[in-house]
Amino acid sequence: MAEGWADACRRLRASVGDAVYNAWFARLELISIVDGRANLSVPTTFLKTWIQSHYLDRLLGVLTAEFPEVTHLAIALRSASRAAAAPRAVADEARTSGSEREDVLRATDVAVQDNRKAPRPADKDAATPADGLGGSPLDRRLSFSTFLVGRSNQLAQVAAQRVAEAKAGEPLLYSPLYIHAAVGLGKTHLLQATAQAVTDSGRRVIYLTAEKFMYGFVASLKAQTAIAFKERLRAIDVLIIDDVQFLQGKSIQTEFCHTLNALIDDGRQVVIAADRPPGELEALEERVRSRLAGGLCVEIESLDEALRQRIVEARVAVAQVIQPGFELSPTVMAYVASVITTNGRDLDGAVNRLMAHATLSARPHTVETAETAIRDLIRTREPKRVKIEDIQKLVASHYNVSRADILSSRRTATVVRPRQIAMYLSKALTPRSLPEIGRRFGGRDHTTVLHAVRKIENLCAAETTLAEELELFKRLLQD
Repeated sequence: MAEGWADACRRLRASVGDAVYNAWFARLELISIVDGRANLSVPTTFLKTWIQSHYLDRLLGVLTAEFPEVTHLAIALRSASRAAAAPRAVADEARTSGSEREDVLRATDVAVQDNRKAPRPADKDAATPADGLGGSPLDRRLSFSTFLVGRSNQLAQVAAQRVAEAKAGEPLLYSPLYIHAAVGLGKTHLLQATAQAVTDSGRRVIYLTAEKFMYGFVASLKAQTAIAFKERLRAIDVLIIDDVQFLQGKSIQTEFCHTLNALIDDGRQVVIAADRPPGELEALEERVRSRLAGGLCVEIESLDEALRQRIVEARVAVAQVIQPGFELSPTVMAYVASVITTNGRDLDGAVNRLMAHATLSARPHTVETAETAIRDLIRTREPKRVKIEDIQKLVASHYNVSRADILSSRRTATVVRPRQIAMYLSKALTPRSLPEIGRRFGGRDHTTVLHAVRKIENLCAAETTLAEELELFKRLLQD
């Protein structure tokens, strides 16, 4: 087991990098493997919470590669007294040594900047008046003028621009403004554009990532300046927080909620971004989710092909400034836009790869050579992970019942059949076990799930309409 764990650790280090590994995984230990469950331990609640929230799937993947019998894992605290002191986790972490905190912060920066273009430290344009308040740096390239608008993001762009153009003292149209979208669709670009426009208007603004907010709060506790930290945040005109799904810790969430209430009640503007709607932020407390949902919630949807085409053209234009001889024909650009469908960052990667290949070969690209250049980028795309909650919502909406009905104990025909279909799809489209699916459907027994799966399989053989409906559900959930 020790040898396998050492190999798993090497895999993990290669996957996440030295800085992230040293900060989050160096003190992680494998205790035992029992009945397919890998039992691990860490010394602090903070580490346990962070790993469970951000790296659980990756950790399970490297463990499964070395121990095929492992199907799930559990992380515990090595000290029982520390586990009993969970409500004091933030204060405990504030007592961590300064050098260790700096390592954690550097690792956090690495993890977050994977999803964000960070300005160079020496770039004076990246500075902002909010720096004195501990704000995150702004990248001057991420402005409204460089944000490309299409059907998928038009509403979010208009809402953000109205926030940016509002005058001091004017009544707020909506606060908070909550923007949610999957990775690489432009949330950070919009938030940074808003922060820069507000700064240029002379209003006081601070732009923070969730990690920066957490670190600032913990640091203020350590330095015994928590009151000053709160006063500085609540004295601004516009608060902008990115990646709020990463907020962890009861004390930190409580302070975040108090800050939201204070700013909104005082007529100040708050702008929030996350990777999912407020109601799906399971890690946040109910009152925080409710407060976020009380403003304007806008989703940036997947990029349509016309917008992807414009993004490719814009990226090629930027690449030509770096490499003047670089050219892509309209046909090749259209091909790239058609096969890279996920997000803007993947389009950036495709253009960068095409530029590198063109530089090395000194020949213009054709569709065939472009396909070769970006083939591995497409092949390494991970399939969409279907969530049980998404299945429940889709089925409930289709059959005109509520998700609460599906989870309830009601046994009327209008509810039982959608519930059985949702259980069948959960078994077919997710890696969850029958007992886990049962727990996610109101605490039902695994035999109930098994009965539902067999019932729907039998009905599919007899009812063509139902089989077609299930295929439609699968396509909608997997697209």
